[in-house]
Amino acid sequence: MKIHSAEFLISNTDYRKCPKAEFPEYAFIGRSNVGKSSLINMLCERKKLAKTSSTPGKTQLINHFLINENIYLVDLPGYGFAKASKKEREKWEKMIQGYLNQRPNLLYTFVLIDSRIPPQKIDLEFMAHLGKKQIPFVMLFTKIDKLSSSALNKNLTAYKKAMLKEWEEMPPVITTSSESKFGKEDVWNLIEQTNRDFSISLH
Repeated sequence: MKIHSAEFLISNTDYRKCPKAEFPEYAFIGRSNVGKSSLINMLCERKKLAKTSSTPGKTQLINHFLINENIYLVDLPGYGFAKASKKEREKWEKMIQGYLNQRPNLLYTFVLIDSRIPPQKIDLEFMAHLGKKQIPFVMLFTKIDKLSSSALNKNLTAYKKAMLKEWEEMPPVITTSSESKFGKEDVWNLIEQTNRDFSISLH
């Protein structure tokens, strides 16, 4: 997909203040420091659209971006903050759950997972929660340029094994690298196909 325009729209702490739900919407979420902002910048061909930071937990708001004037991408706060207080973590969780459960035009949530590490309980629990709420999601593995293909395959196999203990089938899986732009086409192809299905369902 060609990116003609990409702009930051608004940040919120409340899903009720998000932009009017008139375009298909795709959210990105993952543990702190999984490479979320870098991935959004790579997808949108902009270096500084989403603010990147080496400090985990920098994204603390629901950030909306408008792409090609007809798609919303949303940068959500990460989960699993080691340094945030319990009260702050509860506040973020409430904000994220409110958004995920109530946003009518949210078509897919991309759950970002660091491809370098074995399956993490917090990621598996978050995806199980999405499943219970029937929120469609994609497992999006980041930073694949940082490990060999055999190590990547080993970790992907371990994740599949862990997932299939709870799930009858795997959700869509995409592997990406913000450095090499690997996976960019796969993400946009999924978005374009989903948009087509979305517009058909509206008519």
